[in-house]
Amino acid sequence: MTGNPSDRSALSGESSPELFADSFPLSGFPAFAWAERPPHLPAQAWTTDTTHRDGQQGGLPLSTSQGLQVYQAICRFTAASGAVRQCEFFVYHPTDRSMLEAALECYASGAPVEPTTWIRASREDAALVGHLGVRETGMLASASDYHTFYKFRPSGRAAAAQKYLAATEAVLDCGLRPRLHLEDATRAPAEFLFPFVEAVLALASRYGPAQRPRFRVCDTLGVGLPYPGVAWPRSVPRLIGGLLDLGLQPEDLEFHPHNDLHLAVANSLAAVMAGCACVNGTVFGKGERSGNVPIEGVLVHLIGMGYFPSSSAPDFRSLNDLADLYARWGQGLAAKFPLYGRDAHRTRAGIHADGLAKFWPMYAPFDVPALLGRPLEVSLTKESGLAGLALLIRQHTGADLEKTDPFLVQLHAQLEAEFAAGRQGAVEWEELRDRVLAHLGAVRS
Repeated sequence: MTGNPSDRSALSGESSPELFADSFPLSGFPAFAWAERPPHLPAQAWTTDTTHRDGQQGGLPLSTSQGLQVYQAICRFTAASGAVRQCEFFVYHPTDRSMLEAALECYASGAPVEPTTWIRASREDAALVGHLGVRETGMLASASDYHTFYKFRPSGRAAAAQKYLAATEAVLDCGLRPRLHLEDATRAPAEFLFPFVEAVLALASRYGPAQRPRFRVCDTLGVGLPYPGVAWPRSVPRLIGGLLDLGLQPEDLEFHPHNDLHLAVANSLAAVMAGCACVNGTVFGKGERSGNVPIEGVLVHLIGMGYFPSSSAPDFRSLNDLADLYARWGQGLAAKFPLYGRDAHRTRAGIHADGLAKFWPMYAPFDVPALLGRPLEVSLTKESGLAGLALLIRQHTGADLEKTDPFLVQLHAQLEAEFAAGRQGAVEWEELRDRVLAHLGAVRS
């Protein structure tokens, strides 16, 4: 097939199905079958996590014990894959410092995720992290005129740059690697952003290669766009490309998007395809306002790009435990939250249930039970039909009842009568279990 609408040859005769196996492998996540491979795609790509900072800042309160449980869950998820390389911690309160200390102990004992810190751009804060045992610290460097003119006194770009550079020098003098967080970069003037990055590089050149600075490119309000044809400053590919043109390497850059306008994942992938090796987010997107980019969502697509082959992939099944932890802490995911929400893989439409029963890839984007450790669920509504009921029974018992089975027909009629009488809520397996198991037991006995 050429894909040309004028080619009608496929409408005659029989042929084997075209399931686009290169794009939709039955045993993996959907893959990027490149028509044209992006020329700046990094050799490696990975994520870093800021759940202990942005997640808390966005309303996820963590005790020391809870913070350690989150860190350990992220370590189990990434294991030896290198999918998540760092976790970032606040340092201003005793609870945060004790979380960091516990994580550093785990890291010293072989945990795969390096703890780092975040500070404001000041010499005082630099002194605060110099003795904590981390090798790298992030530091706020607000880049847009919305910040440099209205956040500081005295205001303006020059005063802001001097403040950031003094703090960077203090971090370097402490022997740490600075990570400059270019806050609000997608609203920042190039006339400030690029000269400031060059000034940081010049300052750091007096120190060793282990302290080469990194730059976190922040789409703080989620206003970035994933298109190269958009004018500065909203084009994420233009922003990444401009920084690479200064001599930065892909591993020097980290993209940090927010999801205010529903584009956090799309912008993250655009950043990687433009040459940024790292995406910073939170597990399940926990964060301020509409949240940060969910790193598990980014990693699904990085795997699709060819990173983390199956022999070294992160363990997506393990994140079910973290979802359960959040639910117990009163921070559960929305029912339809992608991948891990209670209803993310639940169908209520009879035609979908019928398709799942006949050939699961018809209505599932990948092998959800194998890759996520979550079932393809069915809830029954007035639209579910016999197919939905049959699939629900098969999912929970393994019994494959035909649509003409008298018990199935009778049970479906009873449910239809309930909905006709005004029932609004869905019928779940728990409500039918005893009747179904009693029938199956009688049939098998």
